[in-house]
This record gives sequence, structure tokens and C-alpha cells, in this order.
Amino acid sequence: MRLPENFEKKMRDLLKEDFDDYIACYEEPRYYGLRVNTNKISVEEFKKICPFEIEPIPWIENGFYYDGENVIPSKHPYYFAGLYYLQEPSAMTPANRLPVEPGDKVLDVCAAPGGKATELGAKLQGEGVLAANDISNSRAKGLLKNIEVFGIGNVLVLSEEPGKMESYFTEYFDKILIDAPCSGEGMFRKDKKMVSAWEEHGPDFFCNIQKSIILQAARMLKQGGMMLYSTCTFDPRENEQVIEHLLKTYPEFRILKIAPYEGFVQGMPEVTESRDPSLADTVRIFPHKMKGEGHYLALVQKGEPCDRVKGELTGGKGKKKLPEELEEFLNDVKKEIRTDLLDIHGERVYVMPAGLPDLKGLRFLRTGLLLGELKKKRFEPSQAFAMTLKKDDYEKIIDLPLEDDRVSRYLKGETLDVDDLVETKAKGWYLVCVDGYPLGWGKLANGTLKNKYLPGWRLNS
Repeated sequence: MRLPENFEKKMRDLLKEDFDDYIACYEEPRYYGLRVNTNKISVEEFKKICPFEIEPIPWIENGFYYDGENVIPSKHPYYFAGLYYLQEPSAMTPANRLPVEPGDKVLDVCAAPGGKATELGAKLQGEGVLAANDISNSRAKGLLKNIEVFGIGNVLVLSEEPGKMESYFTEYFDKILIDAPCSGEGMFRKDKKMVSAWEEHGPDFFCNIQKSIILQAARMLKQGGMMLYSTCTFDPRENEQVIEHLLKTYPEFRILKIAPYEGFVQGMPEVTESRDPSLADTVRIFPHKMKGEGHYLALVQKGEPCDRVKGELTGGKGKKKLPEELEEFLNDVKKEIRTDLLDIHGERVYVMPAGLPDLKGLRFLRTGLLLGELKKKRFEPSQAFAMTLKKDDYEKIIDLPLEDDRVSRYLKGETLDVDDLVETKAKGWYLVCVDGYPLGWGKLANGTLKNKYLPGWRLNS
């Protein structure tokens, strides 16, 4: 593989005696990974039902390698059920090492396509709020889909400049993840096109953007809150020097140790002006040291640790009188839906996360969980709502075994004959599952299930 001469020189200076091993790793194949959605299934249960061979990623408890040359997990029904996300192994590390707890208010600043946001949301276990932002509206649409497939309902999906968000969310978040836009040096082996992109926009272009984003995010973090900064590049200007800039600007921040793994390499204080020894507690991931691509991580805390105020996310606006058609549908829902958090905009019904500030003026793709739409004398539940449910959360289900050809036909949008699975006179909304894991809705009449699987999500033959 051809690498730019000035990049090779920089890496030789950075790695010294390790340089030859680093160059040799370009002859090795890239690694493919999947991450289990622990909001839907346990790791142990997934290992029992996984339809293809997997091998544990040793530093990610819910991460696995798979054979990406011979297996296509993105075509499997379990993928459509949101049981796993496909992600490069090293890229799993930032969200894994940010200690998110249920009930936290969490921000993913540069979230598309959603690899890290989906893990942060799964860690919340339906409590608290996940704000997932990406400045690109088109990329944010893909982000929204991945979050909805994962069954994350306590969410805000934004497409905004981080600087504009500051005034709305000043010292609001308990945890923030910044997977910053970067020159991508760590991904050269995975994607050779990154080399020409690097030649067009290298570290000098990105480092000022990164410094701006980290300061904006710092002002949205609560006292005692934690922030994880990451890149997929090697250049000190985008890594240690960005953290140095944060510490100089806001001295109340301090670097925390990251849960170790034997392949991690410590950060390099010597590449900074201050030579702050605490920068050694940041982490570098090199592809010749681990089975993954290149990454950098730094975990910092704002001020002294403090306990989150329990119960601050519980406040709604009091019980509302529901439209009759919505109430009728909710009679079949066994999962608790907090009616005090319902927000009806025209036909659309949302369940909002509690404890939000006034968000008027921000550009959103989604605020809360879209429960469904009110039509003339009927309520149509949304695809997003189906994905937040477990099999036992809804009264009427059609549970198809994986080997049943109606699974793939449902995912392709076909009408199904299901009179062998339901009572003769049964009708209404049914939750369609594969092996007990929800896929979406269908509307039943006379033994025939009208397919309500979202057209934009359908399986292509």
C-alpha cells in the first residue's frame, strides 16, 4: 500500500523502533466486528443463537469478531431485530470506556452513523436521555435509523452546530462523548480512500475544529461530569495537543485513567508543550499492537466527582386525557407508557424524555420516541415504537421461527398468510417477531397480515 512520504516520516518519529512492525501490519487483513445490543439480549443468550461463527474481542465485553469476507450479518433477520451493530473493533472502545449509567443525561456530539450512540443508548437501559447530534443532516438520518433499530426511545436526534447547542444545554449533561472529525490516519488499512482524503485535508485542517468542539462540549458538561474524547488518527496535534488545549483553557478538568487492556499504548506527554505527565493516562491504539485499527482516547472529568441528583428526570406535566383511539391501542400494550410525558403534534404522538430544557429553535430529526400517528378514528403505531418493545410487552404477537420463510417475506414488505398462527376471527395490530425478538407491525384481518414494516427499512433481495 502506498503511504504518503511525509506521513511515513511522522510515524517513524512517533513509533521509533516499532515503525517496521507498524508498516508490516498493512499486509494483514482488516478485522470485522459486531457489538451485541445488551438492551435487547444478553451476551450469553446471543452466543447461543448467533447463526455464524464469532470470536470475542478481548477488551469489549459485548464485542465479537466475525469473518467479514464470507459472512454478511447485515442481511440476517437478527440484524433487522436490532440484536447487534456492525462496527470496527477499535471503534467500539470509546463508548465502552465512557462509564454511562441508567438515568444519565448523555450527549454524543458527532454521532453519525451511530456506532457509539447506539452503545451509549443501550447502556442507559431506557432511563435518562441520549442526545445524539451530527451537523450533517443527511448523515443524521442514518443515525436516527440506527438508533431506532436498536430500540432506543429516550432520545433526541439533532443536526446542529455544537456551538449553537451550548446555550440550550449549559452544564446539562452527565456524560459526553466526542468522536471528533479527524484526518483518519488510523483507518488507512481499513479504507484506502482515506489516504487521498488525508492528502486533501490533513491534521492542520482538523486540529482547530477539534479544539473548538471540545471547548463547546466542555461548557455543556455538568460539574463532576465525564467526557471522553476520541479520534481515529495518530497525529499529536489532533490527540494529546487537543487535550492539552482543554486543560489550559479550563484547568478544572483532569485526566482520568481508562480501564486498561494489554494492547493499549499510553499517551505521549512528550509530544506536547506542557509535557503534562497525566497525558500518559490517555490511550493510543495501534494496529500492530491489537486486532483493530488505530484510535486515540482521553477520559476527562470536570471538577470534583459529585453524585447525580436522584429523581431529577422524573418530572412530567401531569396526566393528559388521551384520544380514544390511542387509549384503545394502549390497552394491548403491557409496557408502562408514561402518559404525563406524551406530546401530541398534529397527528404524531411522542413520548418525551423527562427533564428537558426548552428546545425551541434547535434543528431536530426526532424528539423522544415516536409512538405513532392519529388517523381518522384509528391509531397507527410506529416502527420505532415496535423496536423498543420486548415480546411480552404487547398482547397480540405473531412469533415466527427463524427458518420460516415468512420472516424474510415480512422484511421484504409482503402480505402474509398467518391463519395457522392466530384465531379465526382475530384482527387488529400484531407485533411481528423472529424467535421472540420484535421486527415491526402488521395489521390482521381474515387470517391475512397486512405488512406495516417501514418501507425504507425493507430487506432488498
